[in-house]
Amino acid sequence: MGDPRNVAHAKKVAQEKHHKGDAAHSHQPGKKAQPAKKDQAVAEESSTAETAKPEQKPDAAKLEKSLAVLAKLKELEFHSRANIEKLAELSLTIEEELKQKTFAEPIEEVYSAQEAFHSKVSTLIEAYQKECDRLKPAAG
Repeated sequence: MGDPRNVAHAKKVAQEKHHKGDAAHSHQPGKKAQPAKKDQAVAEESSTAETAKPEQKPDAAKLEKSLAVLAKLKELEFHSRANIEKLAELSLTIEEELKQKTFAEPIEEVYSAQEAFHSKVSTLIEAYQKECDRLKPAAG
């Protein structure tokens, strides 16, 4: 059988189209109900075709887009690390040089928030890297 996520996605798409058809049907009786049912049938047919052949050309396009997403996530992580360094410098300037103790706690909160973001984006990158590796065709 196919990937359960693909089946669930196809079902969701079919349900959304079905609900749109119902909304159109209640506002404009007769005209919109028919195309919505046709769209739903087409969605169901295409989902059946996709689940029958899960490893085809769409995976190459999906891999390419996934690698682009991964690159952007890595860019976010890079800038996050740079922000942490800048915040550390600013914290030292505020606390040690300027002796502005009232701003010590607020900048520490921003620093902590940036570290939390950095940690989460790093974890996401690790998981997304595994997904990209899974999408790569097997060598051999």
